[in-house]
Amino acid sequence: MKPFNLCFLGFGNVNRTLVELLRLKSPALRERYGIGWQVTGVASRRLGWWANPDGFDIDELLNANSSSFVKMRGQGCPRYTDWLRTAQTDVLFEATSLNVESGQPAIDHIRAALECGAHAITANKGPIVHAYRELRELATQRRKQFLFESTVMDGVPIFSLFRNTLPAIEVKAFKGILNSTTNVILTGMEQGLSFEDSLRQAQRLGIAETDASYDIEGWDAAVKVAALVNVVMGVRLLPSDVLRQGISQLAGEVVRAARTGGQPYKLVCRAQRTTTGVRASVRPEQLPLTDPMALVSGTSSILQFETDIFSGLTITEENPGLYATAYGLLADFIRAAGS
Repeated sequence: MKPFNLCFLGFGNVNRTLVELLRLKSPALRERYGIGWQVTGVASRRLGWWANPDGFDIDELLNANSSSFVKMRGQGCPRYTDWLRTAQTDVLFEATSLNVESGQPAIDHIRAALECGAHAITANKGPIVHAYRELRELATQRRKQFLFESTVMDGVPIFSLFRNTLPAIEVKAFKGILNSTTNVILTGMEQGLSFEDSLRQAQRLGIAETDASYDIEGWDAAVKVAALVNVVMGVRLLPSDVLRQGISQLAGEVVRAARTGGQPYKLVCRAQRTTTGVRASVRPEQLPLTDPMALVSGTSSILQFETDIFSGLTITEENPGLYATAYGLLADFIRAAGS
């Protein structure tokens, strides 16, 4: 069994958890899918560009810092393309920071990996909303896979559901709750906290970033809506095309009164196919308790699809952790390995 050479671009929580999950699932990968693997490349702003075509020791890798790689027989590389070639990359896992405006440099990273003959798997939404068709066509030309299951609802099979399980389905509309930070903040406000106190609590729990404006103002949800529209509806849509309103203007007493009245506030994502394209929005809405979305709290998510065959198809995810995101990348790896 020739192992797949795996390279990790970005080595923060997501890719580190993926390495742990790969190690945990190694027996199943070998026995059920005939897949072997080794890590031959790791790169990040903190660590630099390091390659070892013979494979890094996993225990050493998970405890590595920028000065450890020489001892681990790592070769430092001056450029990204040198790193891909030195590591003899078969699969790139791309988990760098999102650039909402352009999707760069992640788009260039994925493009270069495909051109070097590697499968490209990403947890970054930027390439999906800014270059999905280009990268999909390039992957087809190179007979490689460009996959991104972890970009929306962690590892829940959203994109693969429509790509592999529901062929020829037309998605007419969808709605859902896709941002956990705002959901946690609204839940805290319902329990008596002010907006500011609920935000600070979410930050202490590690759910919200120090600068949480990207979530609070609805950008994260808008990017996810754009990704879904691009892929499952087949319509080009940018985050800036999504009508967007965040939750920063909601006062605690208003949120509590809405919950007491049986119509709690949620940051709701919507997309509807029209005769001219797709109309999409992200905004706070009051929902009746008879709506499944009204019952989603904490870090949970929900998506409800309307299709030409199924009038209602609902997918929920209860309070996911990092292993859920890493699982989406792992599932994509298994799909790529079997292609």
